[in-house]
Amino acid sequence: MIKETIVDGFQNAPHRSLYHALGLTKEEQARPLIGIVSSYNEIVPGHMNLDKIVDAVKLGVAMAGGTPIVFPAIAVCDGIAMGHTGMKYSLITREMIADSTEAMALAHGFDGLVMVPNCDKNVPGLLMAAARLNIPSIFVSGGPMLAGRIDGKKTSLSSMFEAVGAYTAGKIDDDKLEDYCLHTCPTCGSCSGMYTANSMNCLTEVLGMGLPGNGTIPAVYSARIELAKHAGMQILELVKKGIKPRDIMTPAAFRNALTADMAIGCSSNSMLHIPAIANECGIAIDLDMANEISENTPNICHLAPAGRTYVEDLNEAGGIPGVLKELEELGVLDTSVMTCTGKTLGENLAGAVNRDPQVIRKPDNAFSKTGGLAILRGNLAPDGCVVKRSAVDPEMLVHEGPAKCFDSEEEAIAAIYGGQIEAGDVVVIRYEGPSGGPGMREMLSPTSAIVGMGLGTSCALITDGRFSGATRGASIGHVSPEAARGGLIAYVKDGDLISINIPEYRIELKVSEEEIASRKASMTLKKKQGIKGALARYAALVSSADKGAVVNQFVD
Repeated sequence: MIKETIVDGFQNAPHRSLYHALGLTKEEQARPLIGIVSSYNEIVPGHMNLDKIVDAVKLGVAMAGGTPIVFPAIAVCDGIAMGHTGMKYSLITREMIADSTEAMALAHGFDGLVMVPNCDKNVPGLLMAAARLNIPSIFVSGGPMLAGRIDGKKTSLSSMFEAVGAYTAGKIDDDKLEDYCLHTCPTCGSCSGMYTANSMNCLTEVLGMGLPGNGTIPAVYSARIELAKHAGMQILELVKKGIKPRDIMTPAAFRNALTADMAIGCSSNSMLHIPAIANECGIAIDLDMANEISENTPNICHLAPAGRTYVEDLNEAGGIPGVLKELEELGVLDTSVMTCTGKTLGENLAGAVNRDPQVIRKPDNAFSKTGGLAILRGNLAPDGCVVKRSAVDPEMLVHEGPAKCFDSEEEAIAAIYGGQIEAGDVVVIRYEGPSGGPGMREMLSPTSAIVGMGLGTSCALITDGRFSGATRGASIGHVSPEAARGGLIAYVKDGDLISINIPEYRIELKVSEEEIASRKASMTLKKKQGIKGALARYAALVSSADKGAVVNQFVD
């Protein structure tokens, strides 16, 4: 307890004096000190309401007999950072968030932590911190945005990016583009589809680190405030019982998370973040586990961008408990795992109900018999690459076409908008990996441009970078090894045939081994110039994407 190591005794009188400088009474100092890690800022739409969430958590902590102390965590809005240099800084903040939270928590000796994240990198970053620190912790996110409305139909951020492609192709005019701009994102919260932020908030719930409802209760609902109060109260129970993150985030819990991932069709970024979080627990996640689990897990939700339902619809249908209830009955979950409720997953699911089988389909009426993500391997990606299979049009599940190669996202976007991409092409974007980017940029702009210009059912895109959870189509990312570290993707030339077979988990560059050897002998790998500061340090230390793009690797 904090009072035993920092407060009690004559030797800690200087510490007590500083607590008094904070206005903390003797009574407050005698209670468990609970750190509340707030990701609130005024630039990320998903964080606009986090001050209210934090206030509710503080009240819950105080109601349960603890002393709440708030400290900050940074966050980048991927939507605002998209398509320019700012995106290089998105993924690297995951490590910064974990490191800074570790520093604050250990420097000040908190008894427990309540993590208040919402968006793409601060959810996994704080999960990594929780695992690393292994002191009682619980999560409550800011919640998802409500869907927008365009022409009487629900819409989301992916539609906004695709509208830019449609505008470029002359399919919509200025007035319609402005209509999208004004009505796509109507409330605060994490963007309304099953994009990365909502994927990670839902998976936090599955892992057992967030209370039921954490992933799906909309940001603007009063129930979100109630959830935050309950999280504040529950952290005191976790401290009292000594339940820690690594008691919850076990190998079985990560397998449950991958199973739910496949069932609800999460962002391909989950295949970066789940291994990274597991790494902090000392648990190795082999990417091939994803395919093994996928073979036995039906895809029972088609949320945007894969379909026309949104996280608000999933919440009304029963939320993540409703999904897990279907999976429990299918026998693909380990329900004996401990959760932050202090109960097992099975106990939590006792009253769970699927209220809308059109949103959460029954397994015998699944959208597909296999899961939403697939790991592909072949000579072009011997260490693996990932595709959101549930968001790929059926005619693109198997495709072969000529490569058109670009050494940056900017070059590819210029070519797409310039009309240089034709039906059948395989767009290759390289030198955008974790080290080569550096920062492994998310590329919603080129994928949305392809879809918006009407090429989504005839073109594929392959990269050693990554994609937004809002991406749909045959978009294959995380190619490992990456170009900057000598991966075969660096040696692809325009016109080379690339074969993609998602059902068989294969991706091949159809060039002879002799020709590949010749290219490797004659071609020089490219290196970005002028990389300094945090990006330079990250580029030197980061692992490959198949290992989660981590800086600190704790397992082989």
